[in-house]
Amino acid sequence: MLDDQAVHVDPAEVAFDRSIVVPFPPEARASGVHDMAFRRRIWYRRRLRLDPGMMPGPEERLMLHFGAVNHRARVWVNGRFAVEHRGGHSPFAIDVTRHLDGPELEVAVQADDDPLDMHKARGKMDWEAEPHKIWYPRTSGIWRTVWIEKVARTHVTQLRWTADVAVWQVRLDADVAHVPEGGMANVTLRLGERLLVADRCLLTGPRLSRIFQLPDPGIDDARALWMWSPESPQLIEAEVELRDAAGNLLDAVQSYTALRTVGVEGERFVLNSRPYYLRMVLDQGYWPDSLMVASSEQLRHDVLLIKRLGFNGVRKHQKSEDPRWLYWCDVLGLCVWGEMPSAYGFSNATVHGVMEEWKELVERDVSHPCIVAWVPTNESWGVPELMNDPRQVDFVRALYHMTRALDGTRPVVGNDGWEMPCGDFVSVHDYAQDPAVLAERYGTRERVAYTLEHVQPDRRRLVIDGFSGQGRPLFLSEFGGIACMTPVAAGQEADRRGWGYSVARDGRELLARYQELMAAVHACRPLSGFCYTQLADTFLEKNGLLTEHRVPKAPIDALAAATRGPDARLHDWHLDPLGHDERWRTRRGPDFPDAWSRVGETAEVLPYRSERPTATEPGPDQGAGATGAPEDDDPGAGGPGGHPARATRTGPAGFERRARPRTRKHVA
Repeated sequence: MLDDQAVHVDPAEVAFDRSIVVPFPPEARASGVHDMAFRRRIWYRRRLRLDPGMMPGPEERLMLHFGAVNHRARVWVNGRFAVEHRGGHSPFAIDVTRHLDGPELEVAVQADDDPLDMHKARGKMDWEAEPHKIWYPRTSGIWRTVWIEKVARTHVTQLRWTADVAVWQVRLDADVAHVPEGGMANVTLRLGERLLVADRCLLTGPRLSRIFQLPDPGIDDARALWMWSPESPQLIEAEVELRDAAGNLLDAVQSYTALRTVGVEGERFVLNSRPYYLRMVLDQGYWPDSLMVASSEQLRHDVLLIKRLGFNGVRKHQKSEDPRWLYWCDVLGLCVWGEMPSAYGFSNATVHGVMEEWKELVERDVSHPCIVAWVPTNESWGVPELMNDPRQVDFVRALYHMTRALDGTRPVVGNDGWEMPCGDFVSVHDYAQDPAVLAERYGTRERVAYTLEHVQPDRRRLVIDGFSGQGRPLFLSEFGGIACMTPVAAGQEADRRGWGYSVARDGRELLARYQELMAAVHACRPLSGFCYTQLADTFLEKNGLLTEHRVPKAPIDALAAATRGPDARLHDWHLDPLGHDERWRTRRGPDFPDAWSRVGETAEVLPYRSERPTATEPGPDQGAGATGAPEDDDPGAGGPGGHPARATRTGPAGFERRARPRTRKHVA
């Protein structure tokens, strides 16, 4: 029920008058509603009868999970108020056991999302009725999967993995609910078929902290077979079992981790203690028919396309992406800058809301080895008066230091783009379209020092409030933005058709200009990496290397060669088109399907399963995942986006090997 004026306060008084396909938002065509009007409140109700196998016994619990509800969610279970959660991008869960009176389960959700509220975290969601410029349609209400799972009263609620490559150790921090007297935890770690750790320890409280010393292979060439990188995304399989004092199994979760370290050494970004040049692309994470929602297959396909285009990293822009996307970045090898969706205005509400939601997102994603940096603030969004208001400077610094406190293993960006008062990187947005201008500004350390002090690429100072940026890694973290459109006819409004920072008439011209820009950026030796704008066309922004349906606009091999740069042949000669090392490919195991690393170049092979275009619907994204449930052969069907009551494939070899009826899968 679409409650335009937010007049209803209790589900008992709501007239539910239509159906929707969750998790698609009502604005999306895939939801079956496709209503783009302003809605301050949306009501949902779902009734189901639990199978006998899902009914919790005396020592079991039934958990109800929400991937994300925008922006404030209030939930009733069987007519009883259960929980309120604020934050439109972070997950939450409810123990609904005490609300059960039998097998009947009724869940009602009130989702409040004022479209004009500029002080909540909203990312790219437009506040105007129609998308304009760089802003996109709103994503209201429930927009991530909702699912239930039955667990033991004693169960794992959270896992956190931390690798310390310097001493060849892996640390586990696990939160456990209702620890029994004499309870034990069994932890196993495997590298392929090799057993690395089989540990048993006494549970003395609700948190288990354990450090596992791994056998150090020694020399770099041997160590490389153990470590994660985009070229060799080696994962370590993990299982955590909880048992009572008599040895009875209470809970078992399967997970993974990786030996990977990131950091800063002087003016260079380092991966696994070696300088590493990041070739990133800006990814908005939108699909034409489903907006911010995608199937696991679509998410995997995007990761493969990014790698196929020659990139080894991605900056997911103004969005906390589905954990399944991070899973594919882990499995297939792609560095990620994790970013907080920004508010637009500054107030006490901004401080409280952004701080709390960002903490939840960092804690959700901290164990993913693919994430190599955090971006809590972008282009002064939410802090528009950084130059004049000391409170806003303090807020940016507070976000930076809080992120460092939550996760001391990754670099943190202070304010991506300009007006940086702090940060482990200096990350500049510069959309100069003349390659010579970029070379002049960033070609030497002397020119970089001059640029940081005197040049304002978007009429904004780059560093402020005593922060010089000197001696830190420098990234051109947004540039390019070449659109590919036919010339606008006389009398036709250009902004109705889309725009870019410059316009190429066809794919041939796009490729030539892309090659020139990339050649100039690769020649700028002070840079530690770049992020090209952008991966795919997104509504009015027509500056993607791919169309909105993920079709390349120019030959993909030529685009990839320009992305990798002229020196690629010196160090990438042993890599395949996806940037994978030959040694890793040969040992990834027979249970790693070839389809997981297969990507096409034409529209004919790009459509996803069950989403083939019809004669009247040319787009391959129509009705993406319209069933709302994963297919049995979907390798990403388990975990946060799937059905945990089934045994489904969720990862490479061994991830489902020891599945039991009570086994649950945590992707990270």
